[in-house]
Amino acid sequence: MRSTAKPSPSGAPQTRDLRRLLVIAGWVAATVIAISTVASGLPSGAWQGAATIGLTVLALALWLVALVPGITDTRVLTACLVGAGVAGAVLDLLYPAGPGYILAFMAVAAIGLRLPRRTALAAGAVVVLAAGFAEAYTSEHPLSGALNLAIGAGFLFVASAFAAVNRDAHAQAEALLRQEAATRAAREEAAALAERSRLARELHDVLAHTLSGLAVQLEGARLLAEFTEADPRLTEQVGNAQRLACDGMANAKRAVATLRGDALPGPDQLPGLIEQTLRSGIPVSYEVLGEPQPLAGESGLAIYRTVQEALTNTAKYAGRGASADVTLRWEPDQVVAEIVDAGGDSVPAGLPSGGLGLTGLAERAALAGGRLETGPTGDGWRVQLAMPIARFAPTIAAPEQIS
Repeated sequence: MRSTAKPSPSGAPQTRDLRRLLVIAGWVAATVIAISTVASGLPSGAWQGAATIGLTVLALALWLVALVPGITDTRVLTACLVGAGVAGAVLDLLYPAGPGYILAFMAVAAIGLRLPRRTALAAGAVVVLAAGFAEAYTSEHPLSGALNLAIGAGFLFVASAFAAVNRDAHAQAEALLRQEAATRAAREEAAALAERSRLARELHDVLAHTLSGLAVQLEGARLLAEFTEADPRLTEQVGNAQRLACDGMANAKRAVATLRGDALPGPDQLPGLIEQTLRSGIPVSYEVLGEPQPLAGESGLAIYRTVQEALTNTAKYAGRGASADVTLRWEPDQVVAEIVDAGGDSVPAGLPSGGLGLTGLAERAALAGGRLETGPTGDGWRVQLAMPIARFAPTIAAPEQIS
């Protein structure tokens, strides 16, 4: 019954299993030959008995050396297998009742299986001629004995050569399958990149253009409020809204760049984020502790987004007079980003909030193997993100100190 198990993409486990089975079969055959030689008895002559034992040991040693998977040199394999076959033929001359012809058959089978076609034909011919001569010399019917041995050895050679061709064809088919899978994966990746580029263009056309228009309108509203001598608080709020729109436009451009496959923002871009917050009128201190280490792209993005969200919340909810302290602490196995704000008059009422900012950050951190903790302090709010350090991640630039 045909097995329904699917082969692995590389085919390596099946190849290793087949080689292991062949090696085991070779050892079993060598053991059977050794037992057969001892059980059948040795020639009566002292030198004949010693020669029989020596040739048997030599043939089996060469046979077992040829079974070693690490030996792939054609010259070494040819020498071992031809030597084993010729030793078997000589053994058949000295001791016709022994296993000499079986050793010759084993050598012919291995020659057809392990050697290239032309080399196998030449090596197999040498072994068959030697074994055929020994069989003709010791047989009562020389021609018939030699032909029978040649036919049997030829059948073994053809069968093993066919098995080798089948094995090589199977390996070539697996290589073609791997190449096809790699090509298909490359096509899928190219299609995904094309789709991401399309989405990036759509986001740029819709979001970035809308925010640009909003920033222009808010700038006009601010100038109009100044011209009409409106309440200074209104002018300040309109100016803050205009700066938020500009920041949103910059963030939209970063998102578009990410979709297009550009580098993800990370800890090395935190100084620029701090500078933007300082320009909005909120005092922010930034401190880096420890030595920066390689960090995975998603982990770096999570840190950047967490600091960005925390500072945005400080600007929206802490009120006037608020300040924030940002600390990036590098440890041997993780990096910890902590944002603590303090001060401020009160929480302004009526500001829009999606309510999902910190929740989304916690989900992003969990997906990257990190942990987000948030909660109130005595006079403000604290956000802390711990992300593991991936040893294989690309190296990031060391951020500068800002205070």
